[in-house]
Amino acid sequence: MYLHGDVGYERLNEVIAKFHGDIFQRPPVRSSVKRKLRVRKIHKIDLLEYEDRYALIRVKCQAGTYIRKLIHDIGQVLLVGASMSELRRIAAGSFTENEAVTLQQLLQAYNTWRESGDEAPLRRIFRPMEYVLRKLPMIIIKDTAVDAICHGAPLTVRGISKLSPNIQPKDIVVIMTLKSEAVAIAEASMSSEEMLSSSRGIAAKPMRVLMDRGVYPPAWR
Repeated sequence: MYLHGDVGYERLNEVIAKFHGDIFQRPPVRSSVKRKLRVRKIHKIDLLEYEDRYALIRVKCQAGTYIRKLIHDIGQVLLVGASMSELRRIAAGSFTENEAVTLQQLLQAYNTWRESGDEAPLRRIFRPMEYVLRKLPMIIIKDTAVDAICHGAPLTVRGISKLSPNIQPKDIVVIMTLKSEAVAIAEASMSSEEMLSSSRGIAAKPMRVLMDRGVYPPAWR
């Protein structure tokens, strides 16, 4: 971040701290969404370095936050203006930059597989879908319930084998098989305690089915 005027370190740090939490943002003119005011959450924002009007900040934020606009707004509050000089994404969801690979590494892994049939380099690069979903609360279901979920049916408590603790109604969860295969992303209709104590009722409703129909035999017709 480059400041267009002189600002002391303490003042800059004080203003940056004010942008922690919920903030209002209007997308910039050059954006792919409607330019209407919306709320975005800044989970964490820190001033790491500051010298000669250049400031290095680290931001952990909600998806859809415009960092360029955030920096512009910081400059407005400081009354000197500010612009983004460089942006580096160090994490996205459950992925960090330490897991990133170059296109050259990907090409080499592909060529190794094509020439020798060795899948190991490719498997070190590509991750299964379940890896992306690993931080979501899980509901593990019985084999007899899988195909019904694949057809979009809601999950009833009778189909549950085990589940993560502390699930609350409206939470986004991942429905998994006993073999740790992702079946669907769903919205919980009950808390964990209610799912465990109830003998009937809808536990979760699928939002996006991930497994193809017919992978598990139907047991619900």
